[in-house]
Amino acid sequence: MIRNPKDLLRYTPAERANHWLVGICFILLALSGLAFFHPAFYPLAQLFGGGTWARILHPYVGVLMAVAFLSMFFRFKDLNRITPTDKEWLSRVGEMVDGSDHTMPAQGKYNGGQKMLFWLLALSMLLLTLSGLGLWRAWFDLPVGAVRFAAVIHAVAAVLMIALIMVHIYAANWVKGTIRAMWYGTVTRAWAKQHHRDWYREMTGKP
Repeated sequence: MIRNPKDLLRYTPAERANHWLVGICFILLALSGLAFFHPAFYPLAQLFGGGTWARILHPYVGVLMAVAFLSMFFRFKDLNRITPTDKEWLSRVGEMVDGSDHTMPAQGKYNGGQKMLFWLLALSMLLLTLSGLGLWRAWFDLPVGAVRFAAVIHAVAAVLMIALIMVHIYAANWVKGTIRAMWYGTVTRAWAKQHHRDWYREMTGKP
């Protein structure tokens, strides 16, 4: 697809590949995890060749996702530090929802909502990883009580992450022009100027 050469680079190919690897792993883990969560979802295990293969593959895909997410975390953690401007943005988020985003505080590469999502996803990923290791009986032989506790934490963290990813997908679709950044790596200057004015100034050098 031909893009305007004046478009701004938002994500490099490596960053986009990292994002999509995490996304694909998440889908696989959500489907297989739901199969274990409740009998009503068990037919989903057939997508992996049956319950046995779903059980075998789930933790290994989980390790891959944890490693990929860790890479993404270190790529973007500095850009997601919460600032006083972000706090003001969050306190006025209702204005943006009502369509008055032009009056919102100028934001850098990420706004306050995106930063909050980033840190909540990081927390969810940490809880999922630690509790998942506790459930991996083939490698870790923990007491039954600890395994049961890990199972509860794993389920709660999984539900939280699924909810956060749904918000992430909805917001990306709601703000038109956002998804192309993860497909092609670029955004229009008009999009950047409207939604991330400080980042636009940084990228273009324009006041």
